Parts: sequence; C-alpha cells; structure tokens
Amino acid sequence: MTVKQIQEIVVKAKKASYELAVVPSKIKDTAIRKMAEALENNSEAILKANKKDLTANKGLSKPLLERLSLSAPRINLMAESLREVVSLKDPVGEVIAGWQRPNGLWIQKVRVPIGLIAIIYESRPNVTSDCAALCLKSGNACILRGGREAIHTNRVLFNLLDTAAKRAGIPDGALQFIDTPERKALQYLLALDSYIDLVIPRGGEGLISFVQNHSKIPVIKHYKGICHVYVDEYADCSMAEAICFNAKVQRPGVCNAMETLLVHKNIARRFLPSMVRSYHDAQVEVRGCPATRAIVKGITRATESDWSTEYLDLILSVKVVENIQEAIEHINHYGSRHSESIVTENYSAALRFLQRVDSACVYVNASTRFTDGYEFGMGAEIGISTDKIHARGPMALEELTTYKYMIFGNGQIRT
Repeated sequence: MTVKQIQEIVVKAKKASYELAVVPSKIKDTAIRKMAEALENNSEAILKANKKDLTANKGLSKPLLERLSLSAPRINLMAESLREVVSLKDPVGEVIAGWQRPNGLWIQKVRVPIGLIAIIYESRPNVTSDCAALCLKSGNACILRGGREAIHTNRVLFNLLDTAAKRAGIPDGALQFIDTPERKALQYLLALDSYIDLVIPRGGEGLISFVQNHSKIPVIKHYKGICHVYVDEYADCSMAEAICFNAKVQRPGVCNAMETLLVHKNIARRFLPSMVRSYHDAQVEVRGCPATRAIVKGITRATESDWSTEYLDLILSVKVVENIQEAIEHINHYGSRHSESIVTENYSAALRFLQRVDSACVYVNASTRFTDGYEFGMGAEIGISTDKIHARGPMALEELTTYKYMIFGNGQIRT
C-alpha cells in the first residue's frame, strides 16, 4: 500500500465522518444488525482465512494462537456482541447539562462523536468487528489497522462488515482498512494529524511504544495487563482458590488475566500448597519469592523482572507480603494500572484496597477476567484504557464521544 493510497483512505474517511455524525440511530442500528448477519452467513469464508493465518503463525505460543483462532461458536459470539451494541442507547445528541444565564443565553452541553478514529491492534480478529460496530454506533468514522498475524482474517472480516454497512445506508468511507502490516505505513498514518482525531493502540509493549513515539495525534493507550490478585489474611481460602485459578488459567493470553499473585503471610501456609497443586495440574509454571519457595518446594525463583512482566501464558509470579499495605505498594509500583482484585471477608481491608490501588478496575472477591466491555454491559469495547485522561477501563460508546456547547440567544451582545 502506497503513501498516496493511505492519504486517499484517510481523506475519504474524514469526509465520511462529518456525514456519519448526523446519521440517525435507526440507520446505524440497521447497519450493525446487517453486519452481524454477514458474519454468521459467511462463517466458512472467515474460517478459511483464519486457517491461513494460523498456518502462517505456527511458531506462536499456545495462548497467542488461541487469541488468533476463530471457530463457528466464536463467530456467533462476535455477531451476538454486535447485536448487544444495537440494544444500547445511542449516546450522540444526549444533553449532558443545560442552563440559562442571567442575560437570557441558553447553554447546552451536548454529547457528539470524536470524529475520525484510527485503531491499531494485534492478533485478535474480533477487534475488527467490535471496533467497527462501536465506532458506527457512536457516529465515528474509523480506520482499522490490524497486525500481521491476522491479516487474512481481518481482510475478509472488513470486507463483509463494510459491504453490509454501506448497503444499510452508512456513508461510503466511514469504515476503512489499512491492508498492510508494514510499520512504514503505520508511521505515515500516525503523522496525519490534520485528519485523524484520535489513535487507539491495542497490543504488546512494542506496538504501544511505537505508536506513542511516532504519533502526532492524541493517543489513548490500551496497554499491557499486569494484573494482580491479593489474597488477604481474612480471605475465604476456597473462594480465593477458585478466583485465583480462574484469573490465571481460564484464558491466560488476554490482558485481564492475572500475572502476579500476592498472598498475606498469615494465610500463606494454609493457602499456597493447595493453590500451587491446582496450578501445576493445569500446567502453570509458578515463579515464587523466597517465602513462597520456603512454603512450597520445587518452585522456580522469581526475579525482579518477573514482577513487571506480562506473560500472556501459563506462567505466574507469586509473592508473600507482610500486610495489605505492602500488597498495595507492590501493585502501584509494578502494575500497569489495568485490573486488580482483593479476596477478603474484611470490609475495612476491601475498602482500603478499593481506595488506594491506582488501577482502572479494582475488584473485591471476583476474578480480574471480568474487565471486559461485554461483561460490564457495554455490548463490546474498543479496548481497556490504562490512561487516566478522557477514558479509563473498558472503552465503549460513551467513551467514544466528546461534547460541544450549543448556545441559543435572542440577540444578546457582550458589553
């Protein structure tokens, strides 16, 4: 794909963004329903393309291949996710606030689309359909640029989605796809700040750093997930074991999976032996601090780098802490501000953890795996923002809007 082609795509998308901003909800919802039907009706073509990607990436780890892999049930879930987006209220045009000034001016603060959004992502093909639907519903044109690993799958998905959307009345150009995984193309895209209003990168540390270092456009990071579960001294051990197992094992290759387990010293001897056996049975490699290794023999020694590593695999670092304050300090120091959980029956401990842990999503007695737009009732998500400005946590329809002031007068002039 040439520089000229990318320029043409972006200019066309920008023009379409102005038209899409005023498309009625009914048309947008019809388009997204048609997009869901297109996925279901063309599952064989999607799976054929996905098989090409899986064959080309046989060297990836098992969890990463799992992220890349599609099946008929997963395609049905992708379609269901789009229908969930349809069921949600359209945020565009919502009057956030309104007030009248003494001079008679009536001021309204109204929710509007951001405009043109570029979404840069890796591996997971469902991102293509989720992001396309969320951008359309929120009135934003979008440019999708997936990773090398899923290029064949993403190409088929985009063509199906774009065709369905246009047939339903969505402006031509509102959905765009950068059909090359080359970094040079991405670098040029990130320089087009006269057209693109926002860049959202989703992926590994290398991709996020590249986007941050090269973008002239505002960026909302959807960074790595170094997620923690802290088992407090007042935890129910049975509940804690179920939560910790789910957080690590259920789907280890995703950003809301636990990477570090913290355990209070007063419960460690009761909790860790059984917990580690469960992990070993599930083929999890456990890396522990000295206190952990003293309680359970045969565990690999955890190094300093383990505490800040997103494994995205069946690997877990474990640390025994003196108290809840050490757990909080460890999370705030090594974490990526994504998702953390405390398991405790003590209300004061739970409240302290909720208030002092500086992450987008903080849980009490639940798995970190729930950090997800669908699980939060948002239908789908653009991703999990680890930034603090504009959007934080699962980023869905409302987070894809901004606002403007609409002021009504009857001849007022300023003196």
